[in-house]
Amino acid sequence: MATRLALLYSIVWLTHLTQPWVRLGALTFSGRDLVLFIGGLFLLGSSALEIRQTLAGATEQGAAVRTRAGVLATIVQIGLMDIVFSFDSVFTAVGLSRDLAVMAAAIIAGVAVMLWVARPIGAFIERHPTIKMLALAFLVLIGAALVAEALHFGIPQGCLYFAMAFAAAVELISLRLRRR
Repeated sequence: MATRLALLYSIVWLTHLTQPWVRLGALTFSGRDLVLFIGGLFLLGSSALEIRQTLAGATEQGAAVRTRAGVLATIVQIGLMDIVFSFDSVFTAVGLSRDLAVMAAAIIAGVAVMLWVARPIGAFIERHPTIKMLALAFLVLIGAALVAEALHFGIPQGCLYFAMAFAAAVELISLRLRRR
């Protein structure tokens, strides 16, 4: 949680860099635009890769080669992996809100919920893999919105929220129908 909050504060600080850094023709891009663009591409790429692996039936990545390492090396590796895997949640928070307090609260609540219900949610997703696809589709949508905003094509957040709520409602109806 601390890593994610530190990452959030640093990314939010970068998003306040609104003075133009790069000019391409008539378009100018600031530090904020570059952070949003890179973050959006990260979400798009990681989500698309996960969707591809899921559709290909890839085995769980937890079966990586085991190596002997000291305690410090293991801690550093865990810390670096946490930072890498925190990017998606931090960029998602930045993509869904503009209020730092709301983003920080979302990260804190998200970590608390993960700790509390990780096992039941994991079991639920194992039984209903379309939920995982829906969540990955949401990440694709948010990534596309970040890239669009970086390119100065604003997508109203209300439209994003409506699209997500509509898709979630359709998936819940589908789950109920499949149960019958």
